[in-house]
Amino acid sequence: MLNSLDLPRRPQDTRVVVAMSGGVDSSVCAALLKEQGYEVIGVTLQLYDHGAAVHRKGACCAGQDIHDAREVADRIGIPHYVLDYESRFKAAVIDRFADSYIAGETPIPCVECNQRVKFRDLLGTARDLGADVLATGHYVASRAVGGARALFRPRDAERDQSYFMFATTKEQLDVLRFPLGDMTKPETRQAAERFGLSVAAKPDSQDICFVPSGRYAEVIERLKPEAATPGDIVHLDGRVLGRHAGVIHFTIGQRKGLGVATGEPLHVLRLDAAAARVIVGPREALATRMIALRDVNWIGDGALEDLPEEGLEIAVRVRSTRPPRAATLRFGPQGACVELADAEDGVSPGQAAVFYDNAQGQARVLGGGFIRGAEPRAMRRDAGATVAA
Repeated sequence: MLNSLDLPRRPQDTRVVVAMSGGVDSSVCAALLKEQGYEVIGVTLQLYDHGAAVHRKGACCAGQDIHDAREVADRIGIPHYVLDYESRFKAAVIDRFADSYIAGETPIPCVECNQRVKFRDLLGTARDLGADVLATGHYVASRAVGGARALFRPRDAERDQSYFMFATTKEQLDVLRFPLGDMTKPETRQAAERFGLSVAAKPDSQDICFVPSGRYAEVIERLKPEAATPGDIVHLDGRVLGRHAGVIHFTIGQRKGLGVATGEPLHVLRLDAAAARVIVGPREALATRMIALRDVNWIGDGALEDLPEEGLEIAVRVRSTRPPRAATLRFGPQGACVELADAEDGVSPGQAAVFYDNAQGQARVLGGGFIRGAEPRAMRRDAGATVAA
């Protein structure tokens, strides 16, 4: 007989560590498990210097959030611990975020946080506390498939966080649980009100929690003062249109704030960090079908190396805000690559391509990888450099 966490024991004999960020989702996660009779321990991570973010709406893992998590733990009657993870978060997430931007990429720090802090270091802490599982308030689902656990999109498609979870390993999935996977956000807030939690109406946290102002370039310049190297803004046809203050101020697909005017709408097509150049051109030049990947994590059946020679038909998301689209995944001597059935605009190195077994409903997550490069439908040359067209 399995309990609600798919473990063969009574809830009261099952110890669960819940990662409590101080928000409504993780708070309800803890309260639901406590209500079901599990032995619940709340753990909150202090991830960065929270001085500037204590009273800022949308902060995560900052001073007010720690206070809120502690208050919820007291309310539902569970022990609560605060762990100082500032140094490891800086090394594993913040510094890597800055280095990625400097290299002309558009990084996803939430993936790094899940991969290198929450589901590695915190999972180790949960084991040290004698926990049977680690539960989080993420909107994803997991269940047993063929003797192992598999990851799925949640019931609430609007809250789907599976894009940020692709790097979760099969071993981690065995001990991770996501109690909110079959709930909607309104249902979560209703549960918070039922439990009498002070965070019931608390605003959701923003993705990049350590950027209080939302201005990434300012954070990077503070961390890496040498990062902002001026350079040229170059049109796809080779014309130098102007100067910029550093590639860290731009992202692929950006249209506004370029600082140049030619009488035609221009978009950032490519960031050449080595030459400190920003390549711009018309929107149609952003269209991409072939995507090369690095650091691929496979959590589907079998092994990635055993994919059929003709590739595997999948659905893929190349941005967290975009729906899955039909594609073919291939693996060969050069690594993994994805061929999209229809071209996508603004595919950016540093973002992720996340694989699903289909594009509908609570599809299974098969893994994903970071985008290493993209091959548009045509190529031109500008001022001695190959650029996208």
